[in-house]
Amino acid sequence: MRIGLTSDTHGDAAAWRDLLDGVFRGADLIVHAGDILHHGPRYRDTVDLAALINACPCPVLFARGNCDHEEDQLRLAFPIWVPYVFLQVEGLRILAAHGNDPDEKGLLALARRFGAQLAVCGHTHVARLAEEDGVVLVNPGSPALPKGGVPTAAVLVGNVVRLYNLRDRAVVAERKMENGR
Repeated sequence: MRIGLTSDTHGDAAAWRDLLDGVFRGADLIVHAGDILHHGPRYRDTVDLAALINACPCPVLFARGNCDHEEDQLRLAFPIWVPYVFLQVEGLRILAAHGNDPDEKGLLALARRFGAQLAVCGHTHVARLAEEDGVVLVNPGSPALPKGGVPTAAVLVGNVVRLYNLRDRAVVAERKMENGR
């Protein structure tokens, strides 16, 4: 199974198109760690991104970000009001949250508690792939407003997560996880 991992799209339809046409091509599922349409529809033209997400060829699971608002749910066909996404796919348990509450440390503690091998977060707009106490933590950064200037996203295939530079689609980091602990 191919799972796209992203966060912090902040209303950027072009960034979403780049994901779907690039590293998310052929994805079976996308997990989005929040901050989808920016600070509600009044700040950017979020209609285009909402329409693209609603027409996505695969399911999208969202964890609510600190910039996601009630108005955003009116535009999206997928539920966005859950603080966490928890799923098990092919023997791997995945926990996603935005990353502001809880922060990375709190998310890792929850992942260990639930036996998750992968924790996904966003919020900082800084890409990160690390392993702590047996849990792989990925912050896919942001395809729209990256800190450091390079747009990024991650893809999970089987039990390998790869972090990509979206400009040249190069793998910048990779981690392998153990299936089912």
